[in-house]
Amino acid sequence: MNPSVELQAWLLLSAALFSTGLFGVLTRKSAIGLLIAIELMVNAVNINFVAFGFARGDHTGQVIALFGIALTVAEVAVGLALAIQMSRNFRSLEIDQAQELNG
Repeated sequence: MNPSVELQAWLLLSAALFSTGLFGVLTRKSAIGLLIAIELMVNAVNINFVAFGFARGDHTGQVIALFGIALTVAEVAVGLALAIQMSRNFRSLEIDQAQELNG
């Protein structure tokens, strides 16, 4: 298979994942749904890094993607802590109720 065709396939997959995540961010009201949508978007970016690294013939994209995964794990930990706090305080995970957490 031609490397440029293979790169286009990975970029198309990445664009589909990013679009799905963006749609989820714009339409979800649940904190968990929002975190999942953001995770989809970050995974799409990681696929781009790996695909372009493969196309260039080096491992830079894989290294950047590993750092991106590590940052995503930290983001999910903070997001889940916020979701647990919201469920304890408001008995709901609706994002609209998070305005009351401003203090």
